[in-house]
Amino acid sequence: QVQLVESGGGLVQPGGSLRLSCVASGSIFSITAMGWHRQAPGKQRELVAHIDSGRTTNYADSVKGRFTISRDNAKNMVYLQMNSLKPEDTAVYYCYALTVVRDTFRYLEVWGQGTLVTVSS
Repeated sequence: QVQLVESGGGLVQPGGSLRLSCVASGSIFSITAMGWHRQAPGKQRELVAHIDSGRTTNYADSVKGRFTISRDNAKNMVYLQMNSLKPEDTAVYYCYALTVVRDTFRYLEVWGQGTLVTVSS
């Protein structure tokens, strides 16, 4: 019904930058909230950043001041600009969206397949 596809992951040196993108497609009436989680090896998945329909944002303390989340409602996209990357930011980053499905008008939480970000020299 609804799919999310992430892009933009890769290998970057400490102090570098990456921009992740995520596009939602399918039977979408609207998207109320979008965001990013990440999961590092051997650790639990954690919230990185969240943005609601009014563009109110919140961030994990560990990324405040370094990461910026934004969204383009017309394109059903969410972005994560990551600056001053650290080795501890290495993880698989997952995009998510809380959508309202067309025709049924039911809420559906959708997750992407993940994109790997590796911060290493």
